[in-house]
Amino acid sequence: MITRARILEQAAQLRARFEAAGAQAVETPILQPAETLLDLYGEDIRARAYITSDALRGEQMLRPDFTVPVVQKHMEHGAEPARYTYAGEVFRRQEHDPDRANEYIQVGYEVFDRTNPAAADAEVFALIAQALDGLALRAATGDIGILMAAVAGLKTTEPRKAALMRHIWRPRRFRALLDRYAGRTPVPPARAALLAAADPLAGGAPEIGKRDRADVEARIAVLRADAAAAPISDNEMAGLDALLSVRETMPFALEHLRDIAVDLPQINPALDRLEARIATLRARGIDVDRLDFEASYGRTSMEYYDGFVFGFYAERRPDLPPIATGGRYDALTRRLGNGAEIPAVGGVLRPGLMLLLTEART
Repeated sequence: MITRARILEQAAQLRARFEAAGAQAVETPILQPAETLLDLYGEDIRARAYITSDALRGEQMLRPDFTVPVVQKHMEHGAEPARYTYAGEVFRRQEHDPDRANEYIQVGYEVFDRTNPAAADAEVFALIAQALDGLALRAATGDIGILMAAVAGLKTTEPRKAALMRHIWRPRRFRALLDRYAGRTPVPPARAALLAAADPLAGGAPEIGKRDRADVEARIAVLRADAAAAPISDNEMAGLDALLSVRETMPFALEHLRDIAVDLPQINPALDRLEARIATLRARGIDVDRLDFEASYGRTSMEYYDGFVFGFYAERRPDLPPIATGGRYDALTRRLGNGAEIPAVGGVLRPGLMLLLTEART
């Protein structure tokens, strides 16, 4: 039987492993200010977090992960470079799968170092892979920064690019916007009639809600400007479609993406970072020739990552969540650092799941 005591013992061993690698052990409060997390993720986080209120501190959340409070702690007081490790409970609401835990122990390793981001990526991945050695897991990797670079370089309007950037982590919405901006989907009749009307607000409809007439007129002006913009070209759309479908081992994925960069040259700097990462992973003893790379990996569950992403999965237990996940979150340090920033990458493991798989082998 896997008891809490055994999970805590496994967590302590993992944290000690990371301390031996040079990390400083840190603690963060279980109750976190909800305002910060809502500001980062929007109202979507409410569906995944336990929220309470405090007469003095306002809305609070039971800690949904460690990364945000560790970044805040580092940006307030940390020296450079820095490495941190931690172990403790995180809390996630489960509305669709009653078999998934809503409270579990998580152990993490985070690196804040601007000298060589590719080497830091490889360091985090390799240390976590070593901690999981013997569990027969499949590793998946990706790089959200490549898609971000592709979107940032599109020959379209800034509002369109901003909308696509906001929805990179919502693949269905992202695809719907992309098809609309490319002219692949027809304009809904109601919107077409609204935009064609000389005065869309004629008729004396009552003003209801928080938006006044000026707000509505401003929104209509934005929609008209968007309707007048040229569609995203077939060439760029073909490049994006090809990019999103890339799923190869790392070296072949890089080769395929270099071909795609002929149509999307803006992704070349991100591909240079991928190439450097492959070299540093290989230097760390990782068999990159067998390491999977998916260009769309991480887009449904890793909202603050903006570069390298990875996860480890028990393929014989598809019912289990990832045993470990991680990635690069440079932009998060900027948002939480009041303008200051530092390249940062980290990962987390679930010792309870590790013990479960260990027992299943014996």
